[in-house]
Amino acid sequence: MSFTLSDLPYAYDALQPYMSKETLEFHHDKHHMAYVTNGNNLINGTEFEGKSLEEVVKGSFGKNAGLFNNAAQHYNHEHFWKWMKPNGGGKVPGKLEKAIADAFGSHDAFKKEFIQAGVTQFGSGWCWLTVQNRKLAVTKTANGENPLVHGGVPVLGCDVWEHSYYIDYRNRRPDYITAFIDHLVDWDHVAEMYDGATN
Repeated sequence: MSFTLSDLPYAYDALQPYMSKETLEFHHDKHHMAYVTNGNNLINGTEFEGKSLEEVVKGSFGKNAGLFNNAAQHYNHEHFWKWMKPNGGGKVPGKLEKAIADAFGSHDAFKKEFIQAGVTQFGSGWCWLTVQNRKLAVTKTANGENPLVHGGVPVLGCDVWEHSYYIDYRNRRPDYITAFIDHLVDWDHVAEMYDGATN
């Protein structure tokens, strides 16, 4: 199975003013495309040819760094675009809202922990809302790593590599992650992924 770059599920200018057209053009068309191209080149002739993206990510972790980095970033970004929508943020669907309250005490407490995870991820990486042992947890990973390789299932992730926010926010990573949670997250999609990870 070769990797392919999916189209964005919305127009390039649909997430403004929180994520600009210029950011999406660079991030999707250049950065994400590079992971797809490099991943396809690196998978040729390996034991991972013909496997699903999740299988490649899990199987190459710790064994084939180049392939893992590109496959994991492809996986992360394929989900990242779907975790956002125009006029996002807002109310969390009931079952997920309860799970967040059970795990963190409140949505505000979750939001604070999620932002803190992203802000304190040194250098490049991601912050996550993860299902681990059927419970929600906030985690963070370096570079292209994701919860799949640590026994979890990501249901929401925010890219904190500089290329994801520098055009719009310069060095203000906390402002970017706050805008992501408050105005961009597609909570219906997150709820679907949560249901899939817990059923």
